Amino acid sequence: MTSISTAVIDTERLALLPLRVAYAEEMAAVLADRALYAYTGGTPPTVEELRSRYARQVAGSPDPEVVWCNWMIGIRKEAHATRRSADSAEPFAGSLAGYVQATIGPDGDGQVAEIAWVVGTARQGRGIATEAVRGLVRWLKEQGVRTLVAHIHPDHGASAAVAKAVGLAPTGERHDGEVRWRWTAGQRPAVGACADRV
Repeated sequence: MTSISTAVIDTERLALLPLRVAYAEEMAAVLADRALYAYTGGTPPTVEELRSRYARQVAGSPDPEVVWCNWMIGIRKEAHATRRSADSAEPFAGSLAGYVQATIGPDGDGQVAEIAWVVGTARQGRGIATEAVRGLVRWLKEQGVRTLVAHIHPDHGASAAVAKAVGLAPTGERHDGEVRWRWTAGQRPAVGACADRV
């Protein structure tokens, strides 16, 4: 597989920040609302669970054909408002809103990326997920990814709206009860998607 490494992805309001174990404490607070798990199952992770998970993710996939890419969603305006000084070691402290991730691997004639996203309850309803995933999708296409896949609970309208907005379309396939959404290079954008922005 071609070497792919994460980098900061900038969007209009956001910076997608490559995962670091140091984000665990702030992210435990972002992910603490039990309502976030209504469609995915599970419970809010502790700081220690996130440190362990993030350490595994930063180390990378044990499969040399697969690349794990993970970013925290940082909100620029909030970062500037909360920054203590211009020399702050962590300019986005206090402004993390969630995460996006992609698992990239080979798929016949190119690379496929399975993508996922979560925005903390306190920052939902502001277009943050759509903007973050749009930035992720743009970056993945720049890396040569030809197929994007997301798995979304059939009742999760907000995540379905994000997938549609970035050009994915639902398929007739299910995986663990979730609908498989897909975009493939050359495919016409889903109705309602902004083709020039994905």
